[in-house]
Amino acid sequence: MVVELRIYDSPTGILEAVDSEIVRTKSTLGEYLRRLDEIRSLAEKSRKVREVFFKLAGKREIQENSNELTIGNLDIVLDANSWSELTAVEEAIRSQQERLLELQKAREALKWIDQIGDIEGFKYMVLENNGIQKKILIRYAV
Repeated sequence: MVVELRIYDSPTGILEAVDSEIVRTKSTLGEYLRRLDEIRSLAEKSRKVREVFFKLAGKREIQENSNELTIGNLDIVLDANSWSELTAVEEAIRSQQERLLELQKAREALKWIDQIGDIEGFKYMVLENNGIQKKILIRYAV
């Protein structure tokens, strides 16, 4: 979580920043969704091939995560396969979807800001949490 303060000279600057983040998030989400389709297809093919070989060998596949380890707060996957990548991309997609919803809620909450217009002499200090507007402080700049 990154909390930042940004200062804008006009309310329209705030709206432009939100709209820009929405566009960027939608683009990133679209990339991840395209990648998900490719990885999911590869993962399914891989699973089918593994099933066939294990069936032919007369063995049962053992699902162990011996290739996963944790160092500090970081999870490491050695010799990652398509299922590992699929899980990571799905997590990224969920995060981007949540971010997009938060941004859209912030944009909706900022509808009123258009009514202020550009009034000279005012500064707009915006407290943002991960790029999402949470609080606006409006003050006269001397």
